[in-house]
Amino acid sequence: MSFHYLHLDVFTPKPLSGNQLAVFLDPPRWPDETMQAIAREIAFSETTFVYPPSHDGSLAQVRIFTPGGELPMAGHPTIGTTFALALRERIPHGTKHVVLDLGVGPTPVDLEWDGAARRLRFAWMTQPRPAFGPRLENREEAARALGLEPADLAADLPVEIVSCGVPFAYLPLVSRHAVDRARVDRARWQGVCAANSVEEHKIFVFSIEERNTTPIRLYSRMFAPLIGIAEDPGTGGASGPLGSYLVRHGVASGPVSDFLSHQGVAMHRPCEISIRIASEGTDITRVQIGGTATLAGEATLRV
Repeated sequence: MSFHYLHLDVFTPKPLSGNQLAVFLDPPRWPDETMQAIAREIAFSETTFVYPPSHDGSLAQVRIFTPGGELPMAGHPTIGTTFALALRERIPHGTKHVVLDLGVGPTPVDLEWDGAARRLRFAWMTQPRPAFGPRLENREEAARALGLEPADLAADLPVEIVSCGVPFAYLPLVSRHAVDRARVDRARWQGVCAANSVEEHKIFVFSIEERNTTPIRLYSRMFAPLIGIAEDPGTGGASGPLGSYLVRHGVASGPVSDFLSHQGVAMHRPCEISIRIASEGTDITRVQIGGTATLAGEATLRV
């Protein structure tokens, strides 16, 4: 049988850029093995399958698969699936707020509309509050596992694991040039994690490009070979923890801190990911990531 899906480019207003996403809006109740095989076949960083909601008050349940496994939450699939639902008018025009059931539970998404064009313009996903640590103390070896020198690491920020539902290891680098030079030696990275008594983690490298702007501008890349993604163009699930990390370590302060992360540039798939962190003193109270998406195509898959 043939099943229809939408191909969206996420974190970009233009097709043929951003992060690709396949969305099945009307799938049958496939077993997990079938959804996993479809995600491998399409070979985007993520594919989503939309089902009726599992909680009262939610719009839909969204299951998210990478080529290597299912994720409990992720940013670009949440934003992209929201746009797909709006394109097919399953979200009425002007709706300000929906809830999607992800693996981490009901997840709020706030919506901004273009009134003249009667289309969804921007979506904000609220993520779970962050969990910090541990820190990776062998900084020099961590740098070399990415083909970098210890001097490429920003001296005033730690190498730390942070999670807003999915954990990532954050390596702060001194420049955009250092970010672009990063190349993962997976065996060496596994050794870095083992030496710190943690399992292998996905790797997020970034530099702070402009501190004295609103939003603060960042340049970033994400590597996740353990889930079948050599590099991801735009990682919303890592962007909430990134903003939380920066607020926690004093890069931004105040009740609301805004960041704009430029990711995917090195892959020729540029993404712009907005990050908004609300805090009270040292307590982070709300984590949001946002962006736009555009329809790049439609297709059918024989299963």
